[in-house]
Amino acid sequence: MIGPKSVAIIGFGRFGQLWASVLKEDFAVLVHDSSPELADRAAEIGVEFVHLRKALSCDVIFYCVPISAFEKILISHLPIFAELPGTRTLTDVLSVKLHPMEVFEKHLPAGYSAILTHPMFGPDSVRLNGLAGQPIVLDRFKSSDDNFRFWKNYFAKKGLQVLEMSADEHDRLAAQSQGVTFFIGRILGEFGLEPTLIDTMGTKKLQEIKTLVCNDTWQLFVDLQTYNPHTRSMRVKLSNAQEKIFDQLLPNRIYKDRLVVGIQGGRGSFNEQAARYYMSRTPEIPFELKYLYTTKNVLRALHEGLVDRGQFAIHNSLGGIVTETVEATAGYRFEIVEEFAIKIAHALMIAQDADFNDVDTIMTHDQVLRQCRTNLEKKYGKLKQTSGENDMVDHAKVAELLGRGELPKNIATMGSRVLAEINTLKIVEDNLQDLNENFTSFLWVQRPS
Repeated sequence: MIGPKSVAIIGFGRFGQLWASVLKEDFAVLVHDSSPELADRAAEIGVEFVHLRKALSCDVIFYCVPISAFEKILISHLPIFAELPGTRTLTDVLSVKLHPMEVFEKHLPAGYSAILTHPMFGPDSVRLNGLAGQPIVLDRFKSSDDNFRFWKNYFAKKGLQVLEMSADEHDRLAAQSQGVTFFIGRILGEFGLEPTLIDTMGTKKLQEIKTLVCNDTWQLFVDLQTYNPHTRSMRVKLSNAQEKIFDQLLPNRIYKDRLVVGIQGGRGSFNEQAARYYMSRTPEIPFELKYLYTTKNVLRALHEGLVDRGQFAIHNSLGGIVTETVEATAGYRFEIVEEFAIKIAHALMIAQDADFNDVDTIMTHDQVLRQCRTNLEKKYGKLKQTSGENDMVDHAKVAELLGRGELPKNIATMGSRVLAEINTLKIVEDNLQDLNENFTSFLWVQRPS
């Protein structure tokens, strides 16, 4: 078969420029791109930068465009193809193959040929290792035997390693090779991997992967991960493997002589009361409490291996779901060891030297306010109700600061009688919960086994 006389490249980015430099030795190469400023670059390479209609008049057209833009671009070319005499071979060089196959199935003009290709190299790998021996995947798809044989032989003569396979096989294998490489390369970039004075050969290889991957556009990375139907399962499998290794590096117990427990509250909180009740069932196990104040702090410490177990409130019989806990649990993995409940009673308390007539604000956890809503409205309706921020979302932290004189005396808080005693606060009134049988449920959790 006599080869084509003219070849067009649509899309003159980094790969389009490399592809033009490869093909110009054997064909009259015309290039087109939506960025006219690339005309100077075309002149440097030695190919002609032309308007779209002239490019689409060529015998063979290579689409070197972003994966996500391919279908839209091809559709925009259809009116021009309809006006041009003769037929052409349309070829994509996308890094996924099922997607362009489906696009060609829907939009390939009658009588036109289509070949699916994936040159599995880019400007950086060619610069480092040369063109010879680089792999290229071909799928005959909608092409005659002679036409396909011509391009297969052509690429072989250019020194490329020609691999013939179906679109589905390509995408399945690519997800396990290129997909993994690009995913890890981007993770290393996000991690901030930088060279050091003691880099091993393996570390230098990781640096190469990060550099090669991050030199490509973010759009290429996203397209590779989203337009290949096999990459989703790859990412899930990779994530599961990372989590498994991460979990295996953290012991079930930090110390042999005691269990370290991180709790949502501070000293004197209902969380402490619940934790001490839970551990009282196994008196033979020594334990140490870490007062972490928020569920997010508890789960972060558990994830990082700073505590052995975690505990936080999840639900109250009157106040309902603990919103803070629901939001925090969305960001972490953990195993629930047990859910249990204790009875809760709430007291209103102020600083020891404060005058209640000067109090205008109750600052406590929003769950406490919900559990005491009716009584507070009836008895203390003139007082502003609020929750603190960060660690002060926990009423035990508010009580601690009140007791130390680090909060204004116009602020009151609410909690257990024990909390008042620990922080030498005055109790204004006890048992302000709207339900006498007021129970809060807690979760006792650990790292995944």
